[in-house]
Amino acid sequence: MPVYPSLTRALAEALVDVLWFVEGCTDEQMDPDDAVKVLEGVAHLVTQLSSDQRREFIDLIGSMAAKEADPSRRAFLEGFPEGFGLVEDDS
Repeated sequence: MPVYPSLTRALAEALVDVLWFVEGCTDEQMDPDDAVKVLEGVAHLVTQLSSDQRREFIDLIGSMAAKEADPSRRAFLEGFPEGFGLVEDDS
């Protein structure tokens, strides 16, 4: 069992694990409408964070991405801030 430096880090890891699972589910594993509801619900929640909370979360996600060995999971983590509305899309 990994030891996390903070509750925030442990919860961020758990949230990412759940979202990674939901994102990767096939239609047979999870109803697509339910998956979208979960992903949109989290996106809404994180957009409600204060600026300081967003920055902390983005930093945690960046740290997790830097340590991730799985290329597809690293890509998920690298895209997380924009994909879940933590940063504005520059396009």
